[in-house]
Amino acid sequence: MQKDDNFNEWYNDIVEKAALSDKRYPIKGMNVWTPYGWKIMRYVDTYIRQELDATGHDEVCFPLLIPETEFKKEKDHIKGFDSEVYWVTHAGTNELDVRLVVRPTSETAMYPMFSLWVRSHNDLPLKVYQIVNTFRYETKQTRPFIRVREIHFFESHTCHASEEDAQAQVEEDFVILKNVMEKLCIPYFLLVRTDWDKFPGAHYTVGLDTVMPNGKALQIGSIHHYRTNFSVPYNITYEDADGEHKNVHQTTYGMSERLIGAIIGVHGDDKGLVLPPAVAPFQAVIIPILSKDNRNAVMLEAEKTKMILEARGMRVKIDDRDERPGSKFYDWEIKGVPLRLEIGGKDIANKVVTFVRRDNGEKGSVSTDCLADGVQMILDRIASEMRSKAWGKQLDAVLDITSLDSIPDRILRFGWCGSEKCGHTLEDEHELKLLGTPYIDEKFDGKCIVCGKKTKKPAYAARSM
Repeated sequence: MQKDDNFNEWYNDIVEKAALSDKRYPIKGMNVWTPYGWKIMRYVDTYIRQELDATGHDEVCFPLLIPETEFKKEKDHIKGFDSEVYWVTHAGTNELDVRLVVRPTSETAMYPMFSLWVRSHNDLPLKVYQIVNTFRYETKQTRPFIRVREIHFFESHTCHASEEDAQAQVEEDFVILKNVMEKLCIPYFLLVRTDWDKFPGAHYTVGLDTVMPNGKALQIGSIHHYRTNFSVPYNITYEDADGEHKNVHQTTYGMSERLIGAIIGVHGDDKGLVLPPAVAPFQAVIIPILSKDNRNAVMLEAEKTKMILEARGMRVKIDDRDERPGSKFYDWEIKGVPLRLEIGGKDIANKVVTFVRRDNGEKGSVSTDCLADGVQMILDRIASEMRSKAWGKQLDAVLDITSLDSIPDRILRFGWCGSEKCGHTLEDEHELKLLGTPYIDEKFDGKCIVCGKKTKKPAYAARSM
């Protein structure tokens, strides 16, 4: 299957062949995490936890079910999710007095508790996060990791004494994002969503968008500044140093298993997955090249190599299956293992290990005298070059346009006056999603692509996944 010929078919084919997920569970859009895919997700979760723990966030775990009475307290929020939520209406055969929402996100579950936890300025900032499953009734065609109904989800929630403190948290979130995305080698744009597309109840939303090979945008996460939009209806207040009671200012930051979809789409090729070393279940696979005369010596060298690399903290597997080497090469290429190490009689005689990089096919050898250092250096170079290549493709995908006469499948950059009327014209008449305006100002001098009004601010749009 050629990636550039039909990305959607290629994507589904790779997910199945690499055994990342099984969609045969009898509820559409609720897929089974298979061992290999779940290992990748767990490494992503690990890096998220490391970043959040290092910045003073505490991990929590809130219940799955939310009373309708709490869910309804923020009117814009429930309006935004009304068509997407699952409802629990019965306990056994008894109809519930208050319906329960199956968690679509956790604002309305957490904030009644925040109103109990926050009492004074000494309780602030409150910074918590959880990694849980959320549920949304997705009506479009489902696709593993990208569009599902049960979503593996990370969300952080914070409370602050002032709008400025909350804004500082948003800036910290961008640093956390940068550090995690460097591990995944995933590029992204920070785009402030339009008022009609921001998170329900937010003051503003910054979408995190990456570009897929078909030129479409994939939102991999979002960061929200709420001001007091939730703390007022949920009565989250604190007593300041002067004894005055004030509402807290809040933020949230969320990403999901779409990160796995981004890894597949951004890095994969016609042979299969190409995994960044940081999240690969196996960073190197050792393939013994055996003959009748050297079997024992080669296997001993393979075990020794594995032991040396694991002592350095690398994740390594010896493929000792009774299969031809070519068949093993094919299997591990599909699974995207960053580095293949081959050990045969000639390698032992020359005191080297042969390596083949998955990302670009480069072949060479590493001396056994500096094996751990040599392999680590190659893995670091793989990550660096994957990151650079992905960012290059992301930036090359952006096309500046001044007319809507022809709309290619690209990330489009153009002038927009900021009016909702022109924005809806762009979306409704040209089947585009207006992704928003850059969070970090970009130099621009042009005209609104719809009405012709002069503007100093560009906007981005694309067809979305």
